[in-house]
Amino acid sequence: MSAAQRWAQQLAAWTIPREILDQAPTSPWIHPVELFQVDGSEIADSPSHQLAREVLVDGDSVLDIGCGGGRASFALAPPAAKVYGVDHQQTMLDSFAAAAEARGLAHHAVLGDWPEVAHDALIACVAVAHHVAYNVADLAAFGLAANDHARKRVVFELSTRHPLAHLAPLWRYFWGLERPDGPTVEDALDVLREAGLPVRSTTWQEGERRPDLSWEKRIEFTRIRLCLPAERDEEIAAVLADLGPPAPRELAALWWDVN
Repeated sequence: MSAAQRWAQQLAAWTIPREILDQAPTSPWIHPVELFQVDGSEIADSPSHQLAREVLVDGDSVLDIGCGGGRASFALAPPAAKVYGVDHQQTMLDSFAAAAEARGLAHHAVLGDWPEVAHDALIACVAVAHHVAYNVADLAAFGLAANDHARKRVVFELSTRHPLAHLAPLWRYFWGLERPDGPTVEDALDVLREAGLPVRSTTWQEGERRPDLSWEKRIEFTRIRLCLPAERDEEIAAVLADLGPPAPRELAALWWDVN
């Protein structure tokens, strides 16, 4: 089995059983805009930002794939002066555009999934994609299209484990359902290298994060992720309290220079 096939197979194992999904009051595959909005405060620096910034000069451009509110690209401005966002949610692109305007950045947005909409995206000096990889079954095509749209460097940031792995105890408690262990960042590396990309990597422990969700929102989003009704909120709150605050994540930057 190829690395690409193994990656796709491991992601497919995260599919929620139909009998659980069919009774869910709300789709569990949520990406609330409020989690991704970027205000006017300074964005904390990180190794992935540094790797992208070190090849940029004043006035350069950044392509932000799966941009959300734009945190990954706004962290590079300056020196970047132009930001191009791609996202499959129009509300995310609206937030991205508003924040770019507020920061005085030239911007361009494309609605849709990457790489299907790559033909509509502008080529930039650097392409970044933060916390998108685990949503992509064909990671090789995703990486190759990013490579084709960058003049200098591509930088992906992702957690070393699947971002929903922390919900495993809750799935076990409420549904008796075991969640997969993979894929991991090592699997992502294997896929991209198999595709012929000269990928390098670095990992680090996440430091202090931006202010977390309110307790009420954390319960709400957990309930939606678990396909549960609002009547279970008190029980969800009790289980979350027993588990304690989320542990800091280990993050990785996968990056390469474009020939």
